[in-house]
Amino acid sequence: MTYGVASLSVSFGATQALHDVTVEVSAGTVVAVVGGDGAGKTTLLRALVREVVPDEGTVTAPQKSQLGFLPASSGSWAALTVAQNIDFVGGVYGLTGERLATRRTELTDAAGLTFASDRLASQLSGGMRRKLGFCMAIVHTPDLVVLDEPSTGVDPVSRIDLWRLVSETAAAGAAVIMSTTYLDEAERAGHLVVLDGGEVLVQGSYDEVRAGFPGTVTRAPEAVRPQWSWRRGRERHEYWPDGDAPAGREVVAPDLEDIVIASSLVRRATAVAR
Repeated sequence: MTYGVASLSVSFGATQALHDVTVEVSAGTVVAVVGGDGAGKTTLLRALVREVVPDEGTVTAPQKSQLGFLPASSGSWAALTVAQNIDFVGGVYGLTGERLATRRTELTDAAGLTFASDRLASQLSGGMRRKLGFCMAIVHTPDLVVLDEPSTGVDPVSRIDLWRLVSETAAAGAAVIMSTTYLDEAERAGHLVVLDGGEVLVQGSYDEVRAGFPGTVTRAPEAVRPQWSWRRGRERHEYWPDGDAPAGREVVAPDLEDIVIASSLVRRATAVAR
């Protein structure tokens, strides 16, 4: 089964959050949505779970009983224990008795939270609480799992745990779409979607995105055209859309960070020229 949005546009008053966005999420795959603040990532995810009504376009998603959603907040209730949080959400989706107990055990074991089952969510670390939120989002084994920056602000070990949980959920047959601020996470996804200003700049597998990237990226201590450059460590990377870098400039193979920034610069330069 394939879910997603087609030609989706969303506005909030005079502000257009998404414009003509098309994204597909197939069962058994992970789609990563990346972009800066205000790019439209959260609006896209909220449209998929029917919390936002689009101005135009279509949304293809299962019924809410087969949706799993982890918002950018912790996704759990601070005054409930780990077990109580999972049990409450499981009960909402009709899990009771032995079925619920078995599912709770499966999830807490997978997330490394069994030792904290009786601990209040308010007493968990940030990483543990995000893992709890993820467990709550998938307790009912949904067909589509939507995650809004699940690993932002999470310690490195918990990030690894979260990504393992995401991968295992997709491997079990769910369609997973997640926004992330970490490009190394996005590179692991089966499909990337780069948003900027509510528009899709580029999408495809990581290999497809790299292969289809036009132009040239160079690096040097100083840029020839600062408006087309960005800092990477102690150097500056500079983008040449037509591949016409001056002789003597060191050409580098662009990684995802270079591709995202360069594509954003092109979009904004094009918008100014209109």
